Amino acid sequence: MQYHTNILGKIKSQIQRQLTDIYDEREAGNLVSLLVEHYFGISRSELALQPDYRLSESEILQLHFAAKRLLQHEPIQYILEQASFFGLRLYVTPSVLIPRQETESLVSEVLSSAKPNTKILDIGTGSGCIALALKSKLPNAEVSALDVSESAIEIAEKNARETNLKILLIQDDILNPKRVDQEAQFDIIVSNPPYVTEKDKSQMNANVLLWEPGQALYVTDEDPLLFYQHISDFARKHLTTGGQLYFEINENFGTETVHLLTRKGFTDVVLLPDLNGKDRFVKAVFEDRK
Repeated sequence: MQYHTNILGKIKSQIQRQLTDIYDEREAGNLVSLLVEHYFGISRSELALQPDYRLSESEILQLHFAAKRLLQHEPIQYILEQASFFGLRLYVTPSVLIPRQETESLVSEVLSSAKPNTKILDIGTGSGCIALALKSKLPNAEVSALDVSESAIEIAEKNARETNLKILLIQDDILNPKRVDQEAQFDIIVSNPPYVTEKDKSQMNANVLLWEPGQALYVTDEDPLLFYQHISDFARKHLTTGGQLYFEINENFGTETVHLLTRKGFTDVVLLPDLNGKDRFVKAVFEDRK
């Protein structure tokens, strides 16, 4: 798209019109405002006061290429390389999932019963969002975070460093764990594992399908509870007596997940809703290994 002006207010309006091909008008406006604030430090209200603010050629190109990425359905978080989660600003790339608001509710559930000096393991940490959010509110807790992806571990490490939060990062495959200390015991294990089935893909937006890492999202239709099976078996070996297991789940398999945990001997298994009333979380207690 050619911009026959260097006035920011006019360029912003042009880009917004362009984005309405795939975004609604309000979202298009919000996206361009985020780009302007990120690249130039000018908020929407500030731009309203100085609509004739002029851009250099390189600044115009910066906006132009960001708009092209948005038109390819790339999430704004990947373009800006940042996402907000539980009061933290985290670095994200297409190597990790973008932290979701509903997952903040999972963190809140954990915090509601966690003791100050508890030992926590986050399985499938991705950007480190859950582990770092918990550590930020429980500074005396011993928090570990596991992921199979080397890239995810590197991103979580960067986020830990930049938020000045100390967590132990472990690269390992929870389906066949080899690097976790076999004697390690945790008071809380929490996980937001892959749970999107092949059937679910038809209901997903292009920005997720095209850009977010499939390894962190998808399971087969034939084995939708694969990760819940393996993580609950792992939890039976590594949770302390009275320890708690927290999951984010596929809303279509809430009852099945509860039955799975009950069969494996967990007690006080509770299905919890998200902010939209959908079955989204499960909490369970581990009493013994008999």
